Amino acid sequence: MAEKQGYLDFDEYIRQGEPNQKEKAAIWQTAIGLQAVDGLKTSDYLKQTARRHIEGEIGIDEVRNLIKTYYQSKTKHDSDDADKQEADKVSANITKILSSATLDFSANGYIALHRRVFDGVFKHAGKLRDYDITKKEWVLEGDTVHYLNWEDLRRALDYDIKQEREFSYRGLSQDELIIHIARFVSGIWQIHAFGEGNTRTTAIFSILYLRDIGFAVDNNMFARHSWYFRNALVRANYKNAIKGIDYSPIYLERFFRNLLLGEQWDLRNRYLHIHPTAEWSVQPNLATPSSTPSSTPSSTGKNMVITNDRNIIRIVQALGNEQLSVKELIASIGLKDRMNFLEYSLNPAIAAGYVRMLYPQSPRHPRQKYLLTAKGLALFEKMNSK
Repeated sequence: MAEKQGYLDFDEYIRQGEPNQKEKAAIWQTAIGLQAVDGLKTSDYLKQTARRHIEGEIGIDEVRNLIKTYYQSKTKHDSDDADKQEADKVSANITKILSSATLDFSANGYIALHRRVFDGVFKHAGKLRDYDITKKEWVLEGDTVHYLNWEDLRRALDYDIKQEREFSYRGLSQDELIIHIARFVSGIWQIHAFGEGNTRTTAIFSILYLRDIGFAVDNNMFARHSWYFRNALVRANYKNAIKGIDYSPIYLERFFRNLLLGEQWDLRNRYLHIHPTAEWSVQPNLATPSSTPSSTPSSTGKNMVITNDRNIIRIVQALGNEQLSVKELIASIGLKDRMNFLEYSLNPAIAAGYVRMLYPQSPRHPRQKYLLTAKGLALFEKMNSK
């Protein structure tokens, strides 16, 4: 079978293999895909050895030993050998971890997970950093997230994981569930407990935890979108009042909406840049196209656009010919979470041209209300003429 690149290396096993082969191939895809968060690529030797494991010829421990021996005995050295060795060894370690259903959901367990992921790679594997760090980020135009100071790392891990262990998911709506999971994962990552390997450790910890509390996690999301996952964590933890940029967890929430709810947000990194171009300023949900053409003429004489977005339709129906505040709109629709309403309903309705502010020049006006545009009124009339 022809070799492919990146996360597609083992697609043929997932499509056509035996159940055991499908499971192993999916895990390998995730393990290899996660190396992209640090710009690493695995070697051809790793992929060939992984195939032997998928086909049942060798076990995962033998894979790990073969990789170790391969680099010890390698006589011809390439400039990227160090990076490939890290990617190969970490991929094999992750595959072993994800093949097990065990999880120690504690600070000790999180630290031990880092040691297991980077066993044979970092001398400091499983050791908390003892220095403060900054990292220049492309999505932040060279700025950095403010990571936790090193003196408080253990305390913060203990606190966050204890809070999550005691949290009850009972009675949460899907939206509330996603927001909570994103907040927990984001918080663990922001601690940045280790000198290197924080995103990969956080990803594996998240997969194991979500499985442990009953979610059927599609690891393929981490395989295909590991770099997006990392940049979404960056945006969720970055705030700059001078630049007018607030924490933006919505991108991470959309990753988890795809992962856990099967939604289809377009997970490309250009949407996450703090100053995206106009082309990349609105991240679409590919499963719910915002509009489809209609031959019904609008008041302007042009063809109007009828939306298929249920959130926008609810707002249009609630507003009608009235002017309502955010609080009144939320109550009318029957929602509770203001932030979720703004992110998933009101802001998209405004961006799509169905709703406008009563005081557009003063978004924070104390008497701000919202009403339908001509386009929104045309949609409202069409919905109520049926």
